[in-house]
Amino acid sequence: GDPRLLFVNAGMNQFKPIFLGTAHPRSELAQHRRVVNSQKCVRAGGKHNDLEDVGRDTYHHTFFEMLGNWSFGDYFKEEACSMAWELLTEVYEIPRDRLYVTYFGGDSSLGLSADEECRDVWLRLGVPASHVLPFPLKDNFWEMGDTGPCGPCTEIHYDHVGGGRNAAALVNQGSPDVVEIWNLVFMQYSREVEGNLLPLPQHHVDTGMGLERLVTVLQHKRSNYDTDLFTPILDAIHKGCGGPRYQGLVGDADVGHVNMAYRVVADHVRTLCVCITDGIYPGLSGAELVLRRILRRAVRFCSEVLHAPPGLLASLVPTVVEVLGDAYPELMKNADQIMGIINENEAAFLSSLERGRRIIERTVQQMEPFTNFPVEVAWSLYGNLGFPLDLIDLMLEERGISLDSAAFNELALEDAKRKAGGPQAGHLEDSNTCLDVHSLAQLRSNDVPATDDSPKYAYTLGQHGQYEFSPCQATVLMLYRDQSLQKEVGAGQRCGVILDRTNFYAEQGGQASDQGYMIRLGQQDILFPVESVRLCGGYVIHEVTAVETLRAGDQVQLFVDEAQRLACMTNHTATHLLNFALRHVLGDNTEQRGSHVTAEQLRFDFDTKGPVTVEQLQQVEQVVQDVIKRNEVVHMAEVPLTLARRVQGLRAVDEGYPDPVRIVSLGVPVESVLTCDSEAAMQTSVELCCGTHLLQTGAMEDLTIISERQLVKGISRVIAVTGGQAKKAREVGQCLAMEVDSLSLRMKQRSTSIPEMQKLSKEVGQLTKVLASTAVPQWQRKELQTILKALQRTANTAIKKLEMQQAAEKAQSLLAKHCNQPVIIDTVPADSLSILMKVVNQLCDKSPGTSVLLLSPQVSGEVLCACQVSKNCLPVFSAADWAVAVCTQMEGKAGGSPIVAKGSGNAKGMQGALTTALEFAQSKL
Repeated sequence: GDPRLLFVNAGMNQFKPIFLGTAHPRSELAQHRRVVNSQKCVRAGGKHNDLEDVGRDTYHHTFFEMLGNWSFGDYFKEEACSMAWELLTEVYEIPRDRLYVTYFGGDSSLGLSADEECRDVWLRLGVPASHVLPFPLKDNFWEMGDTGPCGPCTEIHYDHVGGGRNAAALVNQGSPDVVEIWNLVFMQYSREVEGNLLPLPQHHVDTGMGLERLVTVLQHKRSNYDTDLFTPILDAIHKGCGGPRYQGLVGDADVGHVNMAYRVVADHVRTLCVCITDGIYPGLSGAELVLRRILRRAVRFCSEVLHAPPGLLASLVPTVVEVLGDAYPELMKNADQIMGIINENEAAFLSSLERGRRIIERTVQQMEPFTNFPVEVAWSLYGNLGFPLDLIDLMLEERGISLDSAAFNELALEDAKRKAGGPQAGHLEDSNTCLDVHSLAQLRSNDVPATDDSPKYAYTLGQHGQYEFSPCQATVLMLYRDQSLQKEVGAGQRCGVILDRTNFYAEQGGQASDQGYMIRLGQQDILFPVESVRLCGGYVIHEVTAVETLRAGDQVQLFVDEAQRLACMTNHTATHLLNFALRHVLGDNTEQRGSHVTAEQLRFDFDTKGPVTVEQLQQVEQVVQDVIKRNEVVHMAEVPLTLARRVQGLRAVDEGYPDPVRIVSLGVPVESVLTCDSEAAMQTSVELCCGTHLLQTGAMEDLTIISERQLVKGISRVIAVTGGQAKKAREVGQCLAMEVDSLSLRMKQRSTSIPEMQKLSKEVGQLTKVLASTAVPQWQRKELQTILKALQRTANTAIKKLEMQQAAEKAQSLLAKHCNQPVIIDTVPADSLSILMKVVNQLCDKSPGTSVLLLSPQVSGEVLCACQVSKNCLPVFSAADWAVAVCTQMEGKAGGSPIVAKGSGNAKGMQGALTTALEFAQSKL
């Protein structure tokens, strides 16, 4: 859930809320003290790794498995080092004389002294002083990012050569023989925005050891690619391409980069398998774009270096599944899907390479001599076709042309700035609603209790079916502004307000936060607007603009915007219903991939095998409407997490939920759902959910899906509206359906007038546009789009047919007039250039030796020109030159090929143009 990360790139990503103190105190995450894990990680692009390095050496990867052990405010340096030493030397029996440890040597500019505590722990464990080495900040101080938790680290390095030598001088020198295998980070500081370091309220340990490097040591190999994590894949590549075997060569020794290609393909195919299984598909932005680059890089090495036939990459998937499937069983389920996606993307890439080559050829032909290749074309090839940069350079180099790389980089920079403008801009405002780690620790040490937000569920149904929200009174406990806790905030300032209790819903579980206002008791006429509400470490923070001075201790009354809340409740219950209906219609393997609920609409993403059909959309809406009509009761109850997890068929249980957790069940009481043999969750919607819901489904009135599209292959996104908006969408749909019907009727009457048919064709186009951008039921949109497509085809065919008939008649009378002449030059009435062209074509077909040029004056004062030259007259006589000579005489323009050409000009010069046409033809024949 971290917007700054494309992939999980380190074992600590998921524990960030613990380090920052923002984990909900009732969540499982907050209970952890000691943890061990193995984490799937991808590093490709970004701070940690450049894709282009993978394959050059034998120890960098895009996908790797990170083994870690963790202490959250529990053990520290002494235990972490001794456990690591015991595991490596006693359990794995790695020779002690091959291990070297490094520690942080201090940094005077930051006022940090050397980590002698850590050094002394290693010496006490019996590591010889010559193997305990100090290093500066860049090697032995770990930071999560530009700001946030950080601290000194100690690394354990392994010498592959051994033999009693002292390899201390090679540690951290980039030698392939002496590599880091384990990093133990001691998080004891927090880097602030200003750049200074503050001690963390709690000390943590975060260690990481790459499985691939460890296996290399344990299997006595010199390279990760020689271990059994990779050898089966390398063998499969050899089988698939039939070239020379993998020999482990690097640098200049690797002639033709064949060994590098083996490493690239083996590494990248593992990454593709793992990412696709986890729901990331090659695409056009973010993580999807990185994955597309990885796939395309692998495809190029397959075809250009290994000369393998297309399909090699996908054929490796079963081998990857064999190697990783035991640890990650989800790979076995998805092997066919992974192969399909890889093959499809490979085919698309190879065809865009072809297109790119053609574009480069064409552009080079049109370039002035001695100029640079146009940088806009290069950028479009790179950005739109995903054409690799180095390949553009290579193809231009072969032709002796260069690209202005400075100008290209400028375009890339502009593009990056434009993309960064979006999400980045949002990070600035939340400084008042997201508590920093020190403020959270201060609140806890001052015994400020977590906010009681149970009043957000305090609402009932009145006698007449209207919702009644209970009022809520609260005390201001603390204010938060500019990263610090404050007791008072002056008028006109924005701040975060922490109360002892609240009925406001803080944004979570995909539901937008409430809005509303608070007033101070006894001051009814001064409203403090609440703009957004966030949950942070168990505290609910209300973002408020202080109209007057606000102080801790103030008593306030809270008022939620009831219309907005009710709309969110309606749409959240609708989301659960939609989830149930989609599984009911599309099958049980329809997994939710994400949802977002606002007062206006609901968005739902899910796994799918292909686009959803019109019939399926109608069925889904029908299932939902049946439940609405039955006005089912929505049952909600808090239950212990362990009990909740046992429910058969429960949706979404891999997220961090608080304990106890709320269960929302439609039509079946929660007690019944929890009985051990209950299959209620299979037959109705039962979900873990902290959101606010309707008490009965009838208030939803209606639901219609107004959009459905595939985000990427395998994931669909639907957008739906409820109540009055759904009704309105249906009404608009009916109106558009009637318009389409009337168009169909008029089309059936088959007018014989070309302008009439063109008008109909234009109307079809306009209606198609309106349909694409209006909120109507998606099933109806699809139906009407199909009809309009067919109408457009009918209209185009009819126009073409009528034009041919007209052209045939005109050609017939012209032939009779100019019997067997070698050149026909004349004027003729024609409604369009396309008809005029057809007349010329038909004349030439009927009299093959004749060259024809026709002019057609229009009502507008324009004159159309079309001509065709007999093949017998080439190359002396050119149609393009003929049309240019004639149209220039009429102050117009023309163009075409040696055989056919067309143009236009001004009626004033028409007589002169006819003379020119004749003179030009006589001079050439």
